Amino acid sequence: MDIPLSQIIAIDNLQDYKIHFAVWNRTDEPLDVFVRDWEEWVGWNSWKGGRDDFSRRYVFSLIRFYPQPQKWLFGGIFEVLKRNSDSYVVELKDRGKEFIGRLLVHHPGPGVQGRAFKMENYFADLKVSQLFEHRYEGEAFCGVDAIVHGFSQLEPIFTLNKSDWKIALENVKGVYLITDTSNGKMYVGSAYGDTGIWSRWSCYVTTGHGWNEGLKDVIKKHGLDYARKNFQFSLLEIFTMKTDDQLIIDREQHWKNALLTRTFGYNKN
Repeated sequence: MDIPLSQIIAIDNLQDYKIHFAVWNRTDEPLDVFVRDWEEWVGWNSWKGGRDDFSRRYVFSLIRFYPQPQKWLFGGIFEVLKRNSDSYVVELKDRGKEFIGRLLVHHPGPGVQGRAFKMENYFADLKVSQLFEHRYEGEAFCGVDAIVHGFSQLEPIFTLNKSDWKIALENVKGVYLITDTSNGKMYVGSAYGDTGIWSRWSCYVTTGHGWNEGLKDVIKKHGLDYARKNFQFSLLEIFTMKTDDQLIIDREQHWKNALLTRTFGYNKN
C-alpha cells in the first residue's frame, strides 16, 4: 500500500506541528503503554523534562509498532495549551481521532536520537500501511510454544482479558520460566489444580511477584516497574487440565534442578 498519509489526515499548516516518534524509554515500549492505559499514553505527550521538545502548537504522535519493522501506530493529535516547567498541558484534538490506534503508518523513523521533529521534514514520507477494523488491543495469541514475552508485553493482554490469549491459557496447566533479563536469574513455577496458566500469570500482572518469596524480595526493593522492565515469561511444558497435579509438581522440581534456580536463581524451595 503506497497511499500518502496526507490523503487520510490532511494537514495544511505543517509549521504548527511537531511530530512525536514515541520509542522505548528504557522502561516501557509506548505501544504497551498505549494498550494498557490511555491516560498514561497522554502522559507521554505531556512530559516535558528539561527540554521544550514540543515547541509548536500541535503534537502529531506516532507509536513505534514493534511487532513490525518501520511501522508506527497513530496515537493522536494533541494541542499544547500550556507549558509548565516540567510538563505540558495538552488536549486531544478531533482531527484524525477516529484513526487513533487503528492507522498503521510506514516510515523508517527519524534516524537520529530524539523524540520530536519538525513536521514538514517528515509528513510527505509517511505512507499508510494498514487500517485496522478496531483499535489495536495488543498482540494476537502466538501459540503456547512461541511465548517469550516481557512483563510489559503481557500486562495489557491480561489487563484487557484478551479473549484469544485467555481461552488458550486458561485451559492448560504447566511449568513456566521467569527470567530476569538484567542479571540472568531465573524462577521456575507451575500452574496446577483448578486454575490454568492464565490465572497464575494474572497474579503476576497484578503483583509483579505472584506471591513467590524470592520474587517478592525483588519487587519490595525495586517496585513493579522493575518487573515491567526486566521480567520475561515463557512456558517450559504444558499439560491438559486433566493431568494429575503430582506430575506437574514433579516436572517443576525437575526444571528447578536442571536450571539450578535454587542456587543461582529466585527459587527458595
